[in-house]
Amino acid sequence: MTTIASTSHDPRTVRLLEAPVFGTLLALSGPNALVMLTQSAVSMLEVYFLSRLGLDVLAGVSEVFPLVALVAAISTGAVGGGIVSAIARALGQGRRSDAGELAWYAVVIALVLGVATTVIVLLLGRTFYVAMGAEGEALHAATTYSTVVFGGATLIWIFNALLSVVRGTGNVTLPMQVVCGGALILVPVSPLLIFGFGSFAGLGVTGGAIALLLYYAGGGAIFAAHIWRHKGVLTPSPTMPRLTIGRAYEILRVGGLSTLVSASTNLTIAITTGFVGQHGAAAVAGYGAGARLEFFLVPLAFGIGGPMAILVSTNIGAGNPRRALKAAWLGVCIATGLTELIGIVAAAWPEAWIRAFTQDPAAINAGCEYLRQTGPFFGFFGAGFALYCAAQGTGRMRLPLVGAFVRSVIAIGGGLIAVSLAGVFLSVAIGMAAFGLVGLLNLLFRVGFDDSPSRKT
Repeated sequence: MTTIASTSHDPRTVRLLEAPVFGTLLALSGPNALVMLTQSAVSMLEVYFLSRLGLDVLAGVSEVFPLVALVAAISTGAVGGGIVSAIARALGQGRRSDAGELAWYAVVIALVLGVATTVIVLLLGRTFYVAMGAEGEALHAATTYSTVVFGGATLIWIFNALLSVVRGTGNVTLPMQVVCGGALILVPVSPLLIFGFGSFAGLGVTGGAIALLLYYAGGGAIFAAHIWRHKGVLTPSPTMPRLTIGRAYEILRVGGLSTLVSASTNLTIAITTGFVGQHGAAAVAGYGAGARLEFFLVPLAFGIGGPMAILVSTNIGAGNPRRALKAAWLGVCIATGLTELIGIVAAAWPEAWIRAFTQDPAAINAGCEYLRQTGPFFGFFGAGFALYCAAQGTGRMRLPLVGAFVRSVIAIGGGLIAVSLAGVFLSVAIGMAAFGLVGLLNLLFRVGFDDSPSRKT
């Protein structure tokens, strides 16, 4: 094997550039997948605990969850993907000082977008939930949970930005320790704040939101200490350097288009929730429970795709596109196989999943119908997200964006003309297939894998 790493590369980057691709991808994917699945499980646990407060609360939180997932997807996978790509590419080129400076850009971008998220949701959230069919107690639960969670949106953004900074160096161990450790603490804290204990009566929906924010605040503090105490590869200055548009563009050029992909995916689910809402609160609750599994696929695919993007970015930066392409194909195949396996199981035994969230017969019927229709297409969905991660590594986001747009058109258009829940769900399934197939063109035509390291992608 040809050695391409220079003395300016740290040992972790050398591994990304020289170690066997398959073994390196698996070694990184295990901890990263655990991180992403744990983060998803944290949200699912929130829904599970809050569902114990009744069907109205479950329906209300189900209306908020698409927005929570949207913020998480954008801050972790979209803008976070831009952070990972920029830092990994800089390290691949041997620019360690520049990579450290990008940590400050990540923080500033997260602060700005966190404040913007809070303002937008607090102003428009209630209108959004009403448009999706929330009313009465369900609307009250939605607005209460939303106000607290999005009031602290900056904590979510900072946590995911700093997690991405660490991941960009190829370090997936610390994120695993922080996320999994935080989840273990959250498991008793969340029900305590929701239901209370002893003389403490509990805060209900508000308690669940507070517990979630405490999780993000604690994790963000640990990541910040690791980065600015120079415990890893990066050595950012203790004070903020002079920021320039050009350096911010290194992150935002990938993160911006990635945000459109994430936004279209999550907004499609939100609009679909509105279509389902026309069939009653029980249908929304059942669909919400079923869609939780779809949200589960995103972190699983990203668990594989994230390390793949690190490998692709680092090797593109070092001028080794052939190795980058090999990593992309391996990652896509693994993600497709895992998500399709989950889809087949879900379609065969949907009730086992839905009953974990509700015992209402009408809600169970709606949730089971959703999983039977869409489960066989989960492999396309997983492939689409893995291909999206590969595109972040090369910086060529156009085809994943087109695929996401086509998916939205099919799912929303089909939902508009469907006369039954089954028709709405079938449209969602066909949209998933389109997302994966369009994104596959990037690899088939080697888009972004023939660039020199000096060329802007």
